[in-house]
Amino acid sequence: MLERLFKLRENQTDIGTEVLAGATTFLTMAYIIFVNPAMLADAGMDKGAVFAATCIAAAIGSAAMGLYANYPIALAPGMGLNAYFTYGVVLGMGHPWQVALGAVFVSGCIFLVLAVTRVREAIINAIPHSLKLAISAGIGLFLGIIAMKNAGIITGHQATLVTLGNVKQPQVLLAIGGFMAMVALDVRKVPGAIMIAILGTTGIGMALGVTPWGGIMSMPPSLAPTFLQMDVAGAVNLGLVAIVFAFLFVDMFDNAGTLIGLAHRAGMLDKNGRLPRIGRALVADSVAAMASGVLGTSTTTSYIESAAGIKAGGRTGLTAVVVAGFFLLALFLSPLAGSIPAYATAPALLFVACLMARGLADIAWDDLTEAVPAVVTALAMPLTFSIAHGITFGFITFVAIKVLAGKWRDVSPTVAVLAAAFVLKYALLG
Repeated sequence: MLERLFKLRENQTDIGTEVLAGATTFLTMAYIIFVNPAMLADAGMDKGAVFAATCIAAAIGSAAMGLYANYPIALAPGMGLNAYFTYGVVLGMGHPWQVALGAVFVSGCIFLVLAVTRVREAIINAIPHSLKLAISAGIGLFLGIIAMKNAGIITGHQATLVTLGNVKQPQVLLAIGGFMAMVALDVRKVPGAIMIAILGTTGIGMALGVTPWGGIMSMPPSLAPTFLQMDVAGAVNLGLVAIVFAFLFVDMFDNAGTLIGLAHRAGMLDKNGRLPRIGRALVADSVAAMASGVLGTSTTTSYIESAAGIKAGGRTGLTAVVVAGFFLLALFLSPLAGSIPAYATAPALLFVACLMARGLADIAWDDLTEAVPAVVTALAMPLTFSIAHGITFGFITFVAIKVLAGKWRDVSPTVAVLAAAFVLKYALLG
């Protein structure tokens, strides 16, 4: 049965290798079961329910990717999208978390439609490469400022907006130490470096009496507080079009970039540099995004951490199915997840931020018509506390500078239409 489903011999792998690869991938991305509930709890959501939703959504997405697309790529609620959900939509714009869940669901539905048509390819191909890189880097900077805020390294200031926090506090020192240890473990190629650092920082905090002990295992928490609580009607309100678009846009490009990058590492691209069955992979991702809204968590998407499992030999969807099984087992670790404090998860956010920011290095800095819109995009996200505003500022700046500089031929009709729509949005809706 496994041979028929995953074509193990054709992909020059076996069950043992795939199981080991799945375990490796899970260890590298399991931090999300601690980070995501803590982040969405800031939006007013039940932490236990979000924990359960995170595990189940990751299991559904990974299983769909493995069984339908037969790729060794795991999925879980995405970093950056969860930050935008909480700090952008709910806390920043003042919308209820139910409306934000509705936006997640609607964006997943639209993504599914785009995934089965050629519209998705047209949009992806039309977006300038510099803006794609800037969006990834900007999300990284957005995560970075959230991480330093959660760790207490920076704090608000009336005159300067932000300033240095009290670095003498035990929580701040633990966060800094956890971050240093996390990076060092990753450099030494220790599997599960992020999770080890989170648990180690929490353990030291408990030993010092900074954090109480909540236990390790129990029956899974109830999903009821978030299940089917999405407000779809509120999400399709005219004023929330930009929010739905932001979820859709970030998921679409983040997922496409992740899929291509992972496939390249695994040698799965064809001779033309294209990924076979990419349509199936995008359908799996869109189904996972829709399930996220239904279950009660932020958008689920492909994880770059799947590279660890691919490096361990994973070549088929069996790797992703094994990851799905581990996420279901993780449902019984809710007491441990509830014991993880913000100062222990903040280093993970900062580490991911550093990895995402490297996209800035590939921008064409010699061409200011490309570099300037990219910088505006990346800076606007953390400074406006909104991925959506960063994207819209980037598009508007790109089109305006290209036209004024006489390079209007570089602007595709799709980008021009989107930029015009964003200008109208700000003019009419603010």
